[in-house]
Amino acid sequence: MKRTIKKIAVLGSGVMGSRIACHFAGIGLQVLLLDIVPKEAVASTKPAERNKIVNDALAAAIKSNPSPVFTKEVVKKITTGNFDDNMKEIASCDWVIEVVVERLDIKQQVFEKVEQYRKPGTLITSNTSGIPIHMMAEGRSEDFKKHFCGTHFFNPPRYLRLLEIIPTPYTDPAIVDFLMSYGDLYLGKTTVLCKDTPAFIANRIGVFGIMAIFNSMEKLGLSIDEVDALTGPIIGRPKSATFRTADVVGIDTLVKVAKGVADNCPNDEAKAIFNIPAWLDKMVANNWLGDKTGQGFFKKTKGPAGEKEILTLNLQTLEYGPRNKPKFATVEAAKPIDDLKTRLKALCTGMDKAGDFYRQFHYALFSYISHRIPEISDELYRVDDAMMAGFGWEIGAFESWDVLGVAKTTEQMKKAGYAVAPWIDDMIAKGNSSFYKVENGKKLCYVPASGTYVSAIAGGKENAFIVMRNFENSTVWKNSACRTYHLGEDVLGLEWYTKMGSIGGEVLEGVQKSIALAEEKYKGLVIANEGQNFSAGANVGMIFMLAIEQDYDEIDMAIRMFQQSIMRIRYSSIPVVVAPHGLALGGACEMSLHADKVIAAAETYTGLVEVGIGVIPGGAGTKEFVLRAADEMHEGEPDTITLQNRFLSIATAKVATSAQEAFGLGIYRKGTDEVSMNLSRRIATGKQAVIDLFDAGYTMPVPRKEIKVLGRSALGAMHAGINGMWRAGFATDHDVTVAKKLAYVMCGGDLSEPTLVSEQYLLDLEREAFLSLSSEKKTLERIQSVLKSGRPVRN
Repeated sequence: MKRTIKKIAVLGSGVMGSRIACHFAGIGLQVLLLDIVPKEAVASTKPAERNKIVNDALAAAIKSNPSPVFTKEVVKKITTGNFDDNMKEIASCDWVIEVVVERLDIKQQVFEKVEQYRKPGTLITSNTSGIPIHMMAEGRSEDFKKHFCGTHFFNPPRYLRLLEIIPTPYTDPAIVDFLMSYGDLYLGKTTVLCKDTPAFIANRIGVFGIMAIFNSMEKLGLSIDEVDALTGPIIGRPKSATFRTADVVGIDTLVKVAKGVADNCPNDEAKAIFNIPAWLDKMVANNWLGDKTGQGFFKKTKGPAGEKEILTLNLQTLEYGPRNKPKFATVEAAKPIDDLKTRLKALCTGMDKAGDFYRQFHYALFSYISHRIPEISDELYRVDDAMMAGFGWEIGAFESWDVLGVAKTTEQMKKAGYAVAPWIDDMIAKGNSSFYKVENGKKLCYVPASGTYVSAIAGGKENAFIVMRNFENSTVWKNSACRTYHLGEDVLGLEWYTKMGSIGGEVLEGVQKSIALAEEKYKGLVIANEGQNFSAGANVGMIFMLAIEQDYDEIDMAIRMFQQSIMRIRYSSIPVVVAPHGLALGGACEMSLHADKVIAAAETYTGLVEVGIGVIPGGAGTKEFVLRAADEMHEGEPDTITLQNRFLSIATAKVATSAQEAFGLGIYRKGTDEVSMNLSRRIATGKQAVIDLFDAGYTMPVPRKEIKVLGRSALGAMHAGINGMWRAGFATDHDVTVAKKLAYVMCGGDLSEPTLVSEQYLLDLEREAFLSLSSEKKTLERIQSVLKSGRPVRN
């Protein structure tokens, strides 16, 4: 049976329910969002009063930051109502998701109502984070049970990629397969098949990790600030580290999951770790539950001068005090190491308190995950997938064990008193030295039950998930910043691994060389990378150094090289597809603007932000916006309107907050560029796009020579607007200088009448403006400020 999802019902509009509704609306579905009638409105006949809970919850979700939707327009797809008046409308829905309070009796009451109205064959799932799925299905009809399972989203649903699928013994396997596939393809999730065990996979391992950290910090005498300094990005974890994460999730939630494991897992060898410390019980009693109550491990307050201040809880005294920035020799020595795997090795060999902590933490984690196979999962990779997608880990637990050396670390663990499951010893005895290995570009994972390796991608979908670094043995060319791989089927892939994905001379060399190689004997090129972000833009540090030295000839050469490299993406004899994700700012945006096709991850944040450092886009971005504005000019409407909109996008450094929004800003092209909901699919989709373009008889475009520029007729209007912003106090003198340079380029110069010009003409104007602005004192100050902050360029 072919199953199509057109409309879903979300039952429960709390934090999770309202945001799940938003995410489904974001992918284009009609959504029915229902909740209870307020007690005070039970006798009312007015929909506004009876739907107050659901309407208020949805309004709060839409206003929340970060936004739960890709674009505000999708909210129109959500219809609200209540359980009493509108439950009958679920008969028109293809999927009903229950997201009510975490009480079995209440959930069962809701399902009883659902059973009255749902049509046979409708999917029915629960978003519970811990109630056994099979218990919720008890007493329901055969058709209900067949189409029922757990679908556990993580908060916030738009951003956290994990979706745990938990079937019951009654669930039709075809339903499980459908949900695994739908979550991956349409919702952009890493779908992980879980057994119906307490806390499933991610929360079981994640909460163990937090409780084990609580245990270690008491043994080692570490403070909250010290632990968060040790457990954040330095080890590939989110910036929220341990205690900030607990405050965001809710300390009561953490305690509830921990108690659930302790109470319901009598055979868990580490269940003592889940015992709640006295200080944690006291925090719950005090209602210090984190962000939801205004204080938890941290508390926001105001200092003597009214400035915002964050205080940290002292777990010995349960009093708040000023935060401190701890330093450890091991951490300081490891900070300069960019490669996470190399950095982990260095951290775990440290000889100070930090090194002791890292060894205790990893030994406890490795011991625990070894004993959870096959209890919570038969496959190791599902554990790693769950932790990376649900808790934001950059590297999975079993993969971390591989990095530190399985046999060596296991021996060290035993000496330190940490036991491993028997299958670990068996694996080592059989001569297997790692949990994962790569063969022919495919990632394989060890299976304890058989002692063999199988694909680490579920469902035989290996070709849909390309990881470039898995093709290291197929490297065609490399330099110290990037590599070009043969991805198979005569398609090349270029990736780079600079800090924040910054684009410097070596990356540009990689672009030029990869295109040249593809033109020689391949079908085309995919440009992408596996970093946290595609790229935060050009290497402004290099520009700063050259400007300080007043070496303007070198700056001129650097801009020319950048422009030439970007234009090579547009004008080559082979198709070039760019597959960005995360930040794709400045020069990275310019790459996308010139690609034959863009396959952007849904969570791509892109824009031309160069005015943030006091220059204009100098890598053909300004030129391309002028070209597109000329193509978009319509008869019957002033030519200046389209150009002014493009001008404002650059002048205000507008950044699309999603790939979908980038279409509205004119960065991505409707009908040409695509969005990959699943981040992990974008490179494989890009590869197929190259093949399709090549097979369709790809022909190199002809450089444009008939671009209409407006000259003085638009320049005067732009200057008037710029001066108005300055007089109103919205722009500084330097902002005015930058904006007028930008206007000059985008109008084609001080031309007396509209004129047709070439791309090269505009590139020359763009380069000259960039060069002149790079000598401005204020520009150098802005660049220096950005370099000191370590943050991406923003206006």
